[in-house]
Amino acid sequence: MKKADYKKTGILFNIQKFSVHDGPGIRTVVFLKGCPLRCQWCSNPESQLMKKQILWNQEKCVHCHHCIEICPENAISLHDGRIHISADKCTGCMRCTDACPDNALKPEGKRQTVQEIIDIVMQDQVFYEESGGGITLSGGEILSQPDFALHLLLAAKERGLHTCCETTGYAKTDNFDSITEYVDMILFDLKHWNADKHRKGTGVSNELPLFHMKRAIEKGKDVLPRIPVIPEFNDSLQDAAAFADALHRAGAGRCQLLPFHQFGENKYRLLDRAYLYENVPSLHREDLTDYQQTFINCGINAFF
Repeated sequence: MKKADYKKTGILFNIQKFSVHDGPGIRTVVFLKGCPLRCQWCSNPESQLMKKQILWNQEKCVHCHHCIEICPENAISLHDGRIHISADKCTGCMRCTDACPDNALKPEGKRQTVQEIIDIVMQDQVFYEESGGGITLSGGEILSQPDFALHLLLAAKERGLHTCCETTGYAKTDNFDSITEYVDMILFDLKHWNADKHRKGTGVSNELPLFHMKRAIEKGKDVLPRIPVIPEFNDSLQDAAAFADALHRAGAGRCQLLPFHQFGENKYRLLDRAYLYENVPSLHREDLTDYQQTFINCGINAFF
């Protein structure tokens, strides 16, 4: 096995301890920034750009506009009484966040080394051993930082940890293969069974995801397809049947259904971005009884 480079750095937006929803047992989930998809319902919009970003909290802002005055890149401006921060111009110098009197500006994204992250992950080793847990890499899309993700996984393997990743599979095949070689379980996010509708909802086709999911299953990897069920996008019974057919063709016999939720709605306001699913009601398990049954009737073990 290759050796991990503990000095390798990547950019993260969160490390979540004691997770029980992202792989077996108790896990620490490491969230990497950067994603080639632009899912219209994305619950982590701060994960999409692979760079530091600034979030503006209007409720905390005292409207002193000092941030506008001191920004060296002229990345901050005022529009209709709202602070706007240009992601294209912002270099992440953090002068604005340091100077903000009421902490209305918050940095999102931190560059860390493999060593720093593994040190945090290993703090809970006893819980992994007792529960069969480990480390999960998520995002964003971990394949957007393939070299960094690889060395994180190598470091985890050197410590005997169970490794898991959440991915859309949208990447070069070489990168997909090199990373999943060191992953014990793949949580494979499927957005739509239809290429055109997938492109309309995410900005990219589903050809690579479906190809890589089938490839991983054929290699004997432990793959769990996960389908975010989104209102008016992929939530019809016809969609469920077509998903089931796509899973059969890929060699999958099960999938996890993830009902649409609004946990990330406020993040769009903090990022000063429009959110197409604003005020759309969340879905719950009881809303998807027939949807789930359609999978089961088609021979796919669908669960929540």
